[in-house]
Amino acid sequence: MRRELSAAGKRDWVRLARTPNVGPVTFHALIERYQDASAALDALPALAKRGGRVDPMRIPKPAEIDREMDRTNRMGGRIIAAIEPGFPDALAALDPPPPVISVLGDPALLTRDCVAIVGSRNASAVGLRMAGDFARGLGEAGLMVVSGMARGVDSAAHAAALETGTAAVLAGGLDHIYPREAEALYDEIRRRGAILSELPLGYRATARDFPRRNRLVSGLSLGVIVVEAAKRSGTLITARLAGEQGREVMAVPGSPLDPRAGGTNRLIQQGAALVQNADEALEIIRDLPRLSLREPGEGFAGKPPDPEALAKAADEARDHVLSLISTAPAHRDEIARQAGLPPAVVFAALVELELAGRVSLEPGGAVRLA
Repeated sequence: MRRELSAAGKRDWVRLARTPNVGPVTFHALIERYQDASAALDALPALAKRGGRVDPMRIPKPAEIDREMDRTNRMGGRIIAAIEPGFPDALAALDPPPPVISVLGDPALLTRDCVAIVGSRNASAVGLRMAGDFARGLGEAGLMVVSGMARGVDSAAHAAALETGTAAVLAGGLDHIYPREAEALYDEIRRRGAILSELPLGYRATARDFPRRNRLVSGLSLGVIVVEAAKRSGTLITARLAGEQGREVMAVPGSPLDPRAGGTNRLIQQGAALVQNADEALEIIRDLPRLSLREPGEGFAGKPPDPEALAKAADEARDHVLSLISTAPAHRDEIARQAGLPPAVVFAALVELELAGRVSLEPGGAVRLA
């Protein structure tokens, strides 16, 4: 259940989230196992050593987190833990949720029903106009418009929704404006909307961080509208993630002669809802069941497993589990089936292996060699 954290509890929660090799999946598993961030932090060195780590783990010191929280506050921002009441319900319903988010602007805006509008960075004039028309129409109907503040469709959607409410999800830290020409837009969203990130201040985004950002764009939203996207566009990652999260995927059709419509037209062929204007999108969004979202905070409470029993079983299973993993992603349930072991035991071994830097656990259940 949601609860307020003490100052010390909040610091430890953020320390655990900021520890290298503790991704959202492993963070969630550690909280479930130990029921407390402080206890999980105490267990990290031994867990990583069992997974095969040789060098010491770099766990952020309390003073580092205090500085990050102080800097965020001085920027006018706030760090919110996934278990706290102010955390957006839609993000809390993800499996797993981001452990923490940092928010500039008004966090209360994120409690409203949101819809994402995404598309090509190299958008056509028609695509930019469509993005703006959708954003204005949906905003006037009371919806928050979410996007990733990229060039093209994203920026057009944000700009058109400034009056009614918009939220930008960043791939880097709150203080990393990318692209640089979006600085004026960033300032406007910060003043009139909300900007959020799950990464620490000072973090500069790399290519691998944009799918992680896209997961939050779709995760915040009841549905995702794709305006323009080529067949190999990164925008299609957001659409795929939305489908995996149980969000509605909508696409604006385009000319078969325009490569920027190849991805959107294919989405429609694959079952995405065809929408041509904001009214059509609203008709779909209004019928979506809000109760399909899991209870916020589910999974952070309940009877904890026995850490000692899990550790013993994971010790016996670890080498066999590692032998079944390759650079190609495989679902951890499939690994458990092939290993002939209980999923809980396999998952415990995988957590230790990720802490050791040997495998990567991804939201959705995929596992690959790091």
